[in-house]
Amino acid sequence: MRPLKPVPEGLLHIAVRQEGLVSLKQCKLFGVDHRRAARLVEHKIWRFEGVTVFDTDPTSPSDRVRSDYFSHIRRRSGFKGVLVFPGSAAVGASALALHGVAGLPRSITPEVALPGGPHHRARDGVVVRQFKDFQTVPVGPWRIAGLESALAQALPSLTRGQAVAVMSDAARQRWIDDAGLARVARNVRAGRGSATIQGWFALVNENDESPAETDARLSFIDHGVPPDLSQVVFRRNGYWLARCDFAWQLRDGRWLVVEIDGVGPHSTPEALIRDAPRQNRLLETGRILLLRYRPADNATPGGIGAQVSAKLRTLGWHPRHHPPPSSPVDL
Repeated sequence: MRPLKPVPEGLLHIAVRQEGLVSLKQCKLFGVDHRRAARLVEHKIWRFEGVTVFDTDPTSPSDRVRSDYFSHIRRRSGFKGVLVFPGSAAVGASALALHGVAGLPRSITPEVALPGGPHHRARDGVVVRQFKDFQTVPVGPWRIAGLESALAQALPSLTRGQAVAVMSDAARQRWIDDAGLARVARNVRAGRGSATIQGWFALVNENDESPAETDARLSFIDHGVPPDLSQVVFRRNGYWLARCDFAWQLRDGRWLVVEIDGVGPHSTPEALIRDAPRQNRLLETGRILLLRYRPADNATPGGIGAQVSAKLRTLGWHPRHHPPPSSPVDL
């Protein structure tokens, strides 16, 4: 048997941009026909991802170890759809993944729509939607639904937490504004579950720095303790002390502060080292009570909101009937 030739570098560069996936058509452009691609699969250098799509990483997606694992898996689904159905556009959650929006489910089903919205049976795990008349934008040689269209397409398939996290992340990154969210709301008004979805738009907050913070904030709201401030800056004698995730002002002038560890700005080892002196500066004022939670704590019965609600009750906190103080807060 003849030895395998090296895979052309140009083809591998394309694969990198597509989360490791390549189509047979792309392979042929570099002289790799179906027989040669099949031999690469046989020798466990590649793996089949569909009839005409190959994965240049032979490791099963579920067994891969990488720091961006969930982002990789979601983006991979987005690219798979347009590779399986050439000429299609990624839509819904697949398009949102390729936009780079955070807050989506850990895994998503590849979804595409074909020009004109014709019906087509699913193939190789890719679902074809009958969306018509939506805007698209290019991602390399591919087309994906524009952000507003993708949101309107995806929201009915998301949970409240996922939907609010996705919209909050898009707002935080300035990819969408209030007018854009209003257009998305109008676009989903006639769809299934629209009455429930309409209530989600009022929960969007661009101050959420991660989906975990969105989950925590929604838990606070559900337990009747919406934060007085989020991403609040504390100062003392005019000097900056810290910026904290969530804060509630108590009747005696003190503040209950909640920090969500292990995500966003708190996720790196360097950030954790910085957090200790920052926490000490806050506590030394005698005006701060600090609670720290991990994202996983929100999965416990009642979530973080139940615990913070109970703590606030013991401290005599009551919901505000007037506007909260502004940030920064001088202690």
